[in-house]
Amino acid sequence: MLDKRHKDHHFTLCKNAFRFVALDLETTGLSPRNGHRIIEIGMAAIADGYIAEEFESLVNVERKISSKVQRIHGISNEMLIDQPTFEDIFPRLQSFLNDSIIIAHNARFDQEFLRYETRRLSSTLKNRFVCTLEMSRKHYPGLPNYKLDTVYRYLFGEITTDIRRHRALDDARMAAHVWLEMMKR
Repeated sequence: MLDKRHKDHHFTLCKNAFRFVALDLETTGLSPRNGHRIIEIGMAAIADGYIAEEFESLVNVERKISSKVQRIHGISNEMLIDQPTFEDIFPRLQSFLNDSIIIAHNARFDQEFLRYETRRLSSTLKNRFVCTLEMSRKHYPGLPNYKLDTVYRYLFGEITTDIRRHRALDDARMAAHVWLEMMKR
C-alpha cells in the first residue's frame, strides 16, 4: 500500500497524464436491451482538482418516456421535442471525451447505454471507466447504501437546493467531487 506522500504523488502523475471526465446519463429506463435509450448526457472534465469544462445535452429519442420514469428525473416528452438526436451530438460527445478516463457512479449502467448507442452508429468508445460506486464501497464501509446522494452527503453534508437531482450534469458534477475527494485519501 502506498503511503499518503506516494499516493498523492501517484495521483499528481495520473492527473497530468490523463484527462478525467465525470459522466452521467438519464435514460428512458434501466436497460438498452429492453429498448431504453439515453435522453440526457452530462459531463464534467476535471483538471488540477476542479471541474474545468462541462458538456450537457438533452437527447431526442423520438419515443415516449413513461410517467414513472419522468417522475424520477423530471424530463418530459415535451422537453425533448426540439432536442438533437444521439447521432447529432455524437461527434461533440466523442470530441469532449477523446481519450479521457470516464468517471461514473455505477459505471456499468452508463457504459452499457453508451456502448448500445455507439454500436447503433457502427462506432465505439474505447475509454476506460472508473466507478465511484465501487470505490465508495471500499473507501467508506458501513454507509446505509452507496447511492450517489448518500456518498455525497457523507463527504460534503447536505445537497444544496441548486443541485437538480437525477439530472445528468448535476449528477456528473457530484460524481466528480466524490471522485476528487476519494483521490485525496
